[in-house]
Amino acid sequence: MNKSDYLKNPRMLFIALCEHGYMPMVSDKAFLSFKFRTLTGRKINWEHPETFNEKLQWMKLYDRNPLYTQMVDKDLAKKYVAERLGPEYIIPTYGVWDRFSDIDFDSLPDQFVLKCTHDSGGLVICRDKSQLDREAAGSKITKCLQNDYYLHNREWPYKAVKPRVLAEKYMEDETGELQDFKVHCFNGVPRAILVCRDRFSSSGMTEDFFTDSWEHMDVHRPHTPFSREPIPKPEQLDEMLRLSRVLSEGIPFVRTDFYIVGGKLYFGEITFFPASGMKRFEPESYDRLFGSWITLPGARA
Repeated sequence: MNKSDYLKNPRMLFIALCEHGYMPMVSDKAFLSFKFRTLTGRKINWEHPETFNEKLQWMKLYDRNPLYTQMVDKDLAKKYVAERLGPEYIIPTYGVWDRFSDIDFDSLPDQFVLKCTHDSGGLVICRDKSQLDREAAGSKITKCLQNDYYLHNREWPYKAVKPRVLAEKYMEDETGELQDFKVHCFNGVPRAILVCRDRFSSSGMTEDFFTDSWEHMDVHRPHTPFSREPIPKPEQLDEMLRLSRVLSEGIPFVRTDFYIVGGKLYFGEITFFPASGMKRFEPESYDRLFGSWITLPGARA
């Protein structure tokens, strides 16, 4: 939204001010209540949350396990997962730096990926180092490093993540990109797998949900279509589900992401709040279905 749009929509202006730290007196609960109702048209039932999106908001406030901070840090998460699953599932890291200007590009291979440790937007994919626009990459990464990701949706695990930039090995599968297999785990049980394809294509990203037995689920998020071609059941599905059970044990809800490259599984990231719990399901019945699979440790207003 541009400035004129914000002036026409004071509710979104209020949200933007909170997201950028200009209204520190607004509590997490008040901000989440306001933003949730603005984006979804519904009030949060804090005392007795029922839907998936409501329960994610509840978890932001009340399920504050300090371990979650390590699990969402894109550098520390690799160490966390390697200890539990083994180093063979980890994409190699070339280096981690506090600033873009600290990166020794001469030491990097011709292909690599830069990403920020604390957000979901700080990503630069380099397929040919000789063609990399370092000025544009530096501008993007530096801006992302200055971004307080926690403020946007009060996802508290990110509040203590130190912003850094890491370089890791460039990976692609048979599609020429990376299909994302996002395993949704409910109280330690993987029940749904979201497959994201064509993320960087001109036609736009597609999303498909499958059950743990690879039956296609007739649900999607607004403005995100199903894949234009069938998605075969991956040979590594059982292994993926087994690893997800290990990573999600004892957690009300967590999403564990994987890639498949050359027939081998690689860990992607861990997410506690997909779409920050602010995006509708179509049909909406799946919001309640997914919500029914989450058993919260207790309810409090």
